[in-house]
Amino acid sequence: MVRRVLSTTVPLMSLLVMVTACGNDDGAGVRESAGPGSSGSVSGSVSESGSGSEPAAADGVPAGVARQYATLEEEIRTEGGETRSGSWRVAYVVEPAEPWFERRGSDYAFRRPARGETHHIEIIPFEAATGRVVPDVPIRLEVLGAGGKVVDAKRLNFYYAEFFHYANNFAVPEAGSYTLRATLSPPTFPRHGEEDEKAALTDGATVTFQNVRLQPGR
Repeated sequence: MVRRVLSTTVPLMSLLVMVTACGNDDGAGVRESAGPGSSGSVSGSVSESGSGSEPAAADGVPAGVARQYATLEEEIRTEGGETRSGSWRVAYVVEPAEPWFERRGSDYAFRRPARGETHHIEIIPFEAATGRVVPDVPIRLEVLGAGGKVVDAKRLNFYYAEFFHYANNFAVPEAGSYTLRATLSPPTFPRHGEEDEKAALTDGATVTFQNVRLQPGR
């Protein structure tokens, strides 16, 4: 899994080092390989935060956290796009089909891409207000071809990698422009908060990314 280095968005500035805010409009809009509109970059210096500990960025954020969001933003910019819907900022990244470790019995086995799998399509749900990647989100992704025909559709897995994300391998038989339709259900975790507040992230979202170029064997 090849990852790179990057820029970032929204109130993630409080989490990263010297990053400029960015944003999109709402559910129908999308950026196609032109990036999320980020104008910021991670530029803080890294210093040792103590013996045997993870180096920390200038504001005390662990370097691994800053690096995760930097890599993620770069991949959205170069390999995908993003949109907004309600409380969500939703991004996607498209890569060739990938392997992963999966649970089999009491151990983990290395799973290589199955025959016919052509693309590894990632969906990253952010809480728009904070810029955090949200865990425990049930996501279904459909790849739509000409006339809105579903070419492939799968539930997404939550992956450990250079950045946490949701994804699966998909089978796209021929090169062309496709639509990705991601349906996010509300996260399954309990929410902290005050009794008179509205619970956070209780609404799901369905977003589409149009004119996504998919080319098997790329």
